[in-house]
Amino acid sequence: MPLVLVRPLDLDHDPTAAAVHRVGRAAYAVEAALIGFDGIPALRESLAEMRERPLNWIGAVARDGAVAGFLAWEDTRDGGVCVDRLCVDPAWFRRGIASLLCARLPADRRVTVTTGAANAPAVALYERLGFLRGEDFEPVPGLRMASFSRRSTPPAPPTR
Repeated sequence: MPLVLVRPLDLDHDPTAAAVHRVGRAAYAVEAALIGFDGIPALRESLAEMRERPLNWIGAVARDGAVAGFLAWEDTRDGGVCVDRLCVDPAWFRRGIASLLCARLPADRRVTVTTGAANAPAVALYERLGFLRGEDFEPVPGLRMASFSRRSTPPAPPTR
């Protein structure tokens, strides 16, 4: 039996939303230390603000109900997917949670994501999963972000 199950998350459920908020803050605190920038918007986001975001949420949930990690994305106007956040509880680091969550992203749509360019674990993850690195950019002075995209996989031809 797997350590976690991946399932949709209902942020209208108070305990689920609180767990997601806690995991997000813990994960972004680690990223802030890695990239030397503590102005990550999600670190200052209230629980209510997080819940208001019109995102698709899935989580890796342990047998005891603990949220080990989550992935949230939005559908783009061009039919693609933009990953808004991928967070793993630091207690669950290096157990394949992020890869497991990313495997649930639609293969038939273009996927884009950004992360701090100095966040070596995230950069390595996206490269390992076949994302192509685009241009780095600096949204605010002193913060370099890396952009990644993965093209859609064409559907397999029908078998006879």
